[in-house]
Amino acid sequence: MPRTNFKKQLEQLNDQMITMGSMIENAIETAIAALVSQDTERAEEAIAYDMEVDAQERNIEQLCYKLLLMQQPVASDLRLVSATMKMITDMERIGDHAADISELTLLMAGKPYIREISDIEQMAKETTVMVTKSVDAYVNRDMELAQEVIGRDDVVDELFNKVKSEIIGEIRTGGDDGEQTTDLLMAAKYFERIGDHATNIAEWVIFSLTGEHVS
Repeated sequence: MPRTNFKKQLEQLNDQMITMGSMIENAIETAIAALVSQDTERAEEAIAYDMEVDAQERNIEQLCYKLLLMQQPVASDLRLVSATMKMITDMERIGDHAADISELTLLMAGKPYIREISDIEQMAKETTVMVTKSVDAYVNRDMELAQEVIGRDDVVDELFNKVKSEIIGEIRTGGDDGEQTTDLLMAAKYFERIGDHATNIAEWVIFSLTGEHVS
């Protein structure tokens, strides 16, 4: 019976992680849509959503503690629970960054963008894919998918470096709106950080499967 309960709790943990994964995916997608269309209502929605992500992190953390204290897992099960506790910290930070991007959207809502943001949109798409696949890798215990996520981080970094060099160049030449330009750079930086957190999640997936933490 204790083993049966343990298995049920692990299944519950998996379900809770799927829920949190959906939450952060929705938060990112809402933040991106708000940024691209300068939609203040959607930006406010993404900011409010962060509280739900925080609450879900606490739910999963409590379940992990229950598993550790009551079931005392060993070997691969212990690695899985330990890795999950690391992952939810990164997932919560992803929710934070979605809110950060939306706060920047509110700051920039007063006038149209003075530059194309297509590269930032591309960064947003790439990081969304990374987040989705990192969670899928956890749910399906898929090491190849986790490794794919880690490889995609280079694409996001290259896009960020491109955006950064362009924006810094505009600031140096005294562009029309230095404040908005700086806010766009910060938005790009938050997307780059989301990519880093997705990479961290993928690395913890690999740890849960192999016992080795790659970084």
